[in-house]
Amino acid sequence: MGSSLHDAESVQKYDGPYTDRKQGELVAVTNASDDEHFDDVPQEKRQLGLVSVIFLIFNRIIGTGIFATPSSILRSAGSVGMAFILWLIGALIAAAGMAVYTEFGTGLPRNGGEKNYLEYIYRHPKFLVTCAFGAYASLLGWAAGNSLVFGEYILIAAGKTPTQWNTRAVALACITWALLIHGTALKWGLRIQNVLGVFKVAILILIAFSGFAALAGRVKIDPKPDNFTNSFEGTGSINANAFVTGLYNVIWSYIGYSNANYALTEIKNPVPTLKKAGPLAIIGITILYMLVNVAYFAAVPKEDILNSGRTVAALFFRNMFGPSAERALSVFVALSALGNIMSVMFSQGRIVQELGREGVLPFSSFFASNKPFNAPFAGLFLHWAVSVIIMLAPPPGDAFDLVLNMVSYPLAIINALISGGLLLLYTPVLRHWNWAPPFRATIPVVLFFFLSNVFLVIAPLVPPPPGSSVYKSLPYWLHVVISVGVFALGGVYWVVWAKVLPSVGKYRLERAWVKQSDGVSRAVFTKTKTQ
Repeated sequence: MGSSLHDAESVQKYDGPYTDRKQGELVAVTNASDDEHFDDVPQEKRQLGLVSVIFLIFNRIIGTGIFATPSSILRSAGSVGMAFILWLIGALIAAAGMAVYTEFGTGLPRNGGEKNYLEYIYRHPKFLVTCAFGAYASLLGWAAGNSLVFGEYILIAAGKTPTQWNTRAVALACITWALLIHGTALKWGLRIQNVLGVFKVAILILIAFSGFAALAGRVKIDPKPDNFTNSFEGTGSINANAFVTGLYNVIWSYIGYSNANYALTEIKNPVPTLKKAGPLAIIGITILYMLVNVAYFAAVPKEDILNSGRTVAALFFRNMFGPSAERALSVFVALSALGNIMSVMFSQGRIVQELGREGVLPFSSFFASNKPFNAPFAGLFLHWAVSVIIMLAPPPGDAFDLVLNMVSYPLAIINALISGGLLLLYTPVLRHWNWAPPFRATIPVVLFFFLSNVFLVIAPLVPPPPGSSVYKSLPYWLHVVISVGVFALGGVYWVVWAKVLPSVGKYRLERAWVKQSDGVSRAVFTKTKTQ
């Protein structure tokens, strides 16, 4: 076990409400979510205001999905009209998800996001959900997909033809640079990340407004696209598996609406700020996404979009501003991807570090450390390593789609568990817990989010018609098996860590609170001797 575990002798037992605590004191509780205290964060640690929180969500959501997925979404939808419906459904699911996460965030306003909410609801068996989430957070390479898109667009900008292997080589260089900048030069990494965030929003606004000119027929190709006449032609060819694949692509473009929940102890007035920032961010992004899709279909013929792969945005700029502009747009999209990669690396590295600080991971002290550059280099490195494996392991032609589904599918499982648990909190089953957050998502919204995610979990198990699988050479169910396997691996780890080792070592695991030198409390695991 990691050295971040604490002996029982250093723990003061706790059997009532929180009282004043001295720095470094540990207060034992039976579960990290029971009797949690949220107001002990020094005000000087709360530095993020409303605008910063909105951009925290913007920067995480807007990556390359809106640039890279319209082609596959159109292919899955079968028609232009159905593609817009998929984008609208994705927006509704994201809005419902934002409401669910806002309720949990205002009720449990601490750093940690999904981990806190799962631990609060699923308390038994003790620590099982913590280990399952730890495996999910540690072993899935969220930065892999946008790294591949970065590689493809940089090669286009350089006048090179993207292949699977040169794309992967550039992607590897990109994610390695993100690791080094965040791991060795924290302040510079944040500055670059924020600049790229503002930049990519500006690019989306440029495309959206250019779309109005495209609708007026001001495109540099002839004949001009006519995608809005008979816009639902081809919808009949859609099947359940293709529909879900398209919806996963849309949802991937919206992933990140919960990003502020990872930093709630750093937000000024977290409850009112989160209640305002979430809706403003989702509404703004949805409007931009819909306008950008209108621009694409107004400027690029349907067949060109279907055959464009992940370069539809480049085709849009070529048709609107000429071939030289296509290269410029490719640079813009690559920089947008880079901003998202840096944002993902930044947050995922800290989730791994937090798991290390609690003593959940093997070699916990290693992952908990900020040495040698005052940054969570070990946590960043783990995410880098997993992302590289996910980028390089799949066969050519399937890497991007597998990476995308490896992000979306396990998140659907997490979201189903969280929203299902929130429904339980509304019912007599768990009402005695006195769940009373200052914001309520309401039962209809939570139920919609729950059913949406249950559908997204179950539908990929339905075999697609022959020849219509999203993968060229991989079985259609591979991402399902890998995702479930990651959670199962967390379960196996729990058996060893929480059952076998305590039995052999004659101790039991308990969770306790420690106040750090900066005045912020956090949970750690303690070992209490049984003999």
